[in-house]
Amino acid sequence: MTDHITIRKAPGKWSVRSGGAILGETTNALELLEGDFEPVIYFPRSDIAMAFLDRTDKVTHCPHKGDAAHFSIVNKSSVTENAVWSYEDPIPAVGEIKDHLAFYAGDSVKVEQL
Repeated sequence: MTDHITIRKAPGKWSVRSGGAILGETTNALELLEGDFEPVIYFPRSDIAMAFLDRTDKVTHCPHKGDAAHFSIVNKSSVTENAVWSYEDPIPAVGEIKDHLAFYAGDSVKVEQL
């Protein structure tokens, strides 16, 4: 496995939904490729309904990206704990992901290319 990280503009339009609510849609998503991991789509904060997100105390550290703040998704029907992360002060090599959010896709969170 390599630690090489590639960030590029994600092709097309992307959406993220949770609990039936559309949290955001964008044509300005970034795709982050890191080693053998699945690609991760990062959404610009300006294209996400931040009212659905509630910052938590969870912080994780990646030696290649920096410290990630986490958010829970709160909507009428559910709370999905720590489902979102953001590198608010990433290391310079991955500076493009600043002011972007990524989502843990799963049963209650769908990240899709439209």
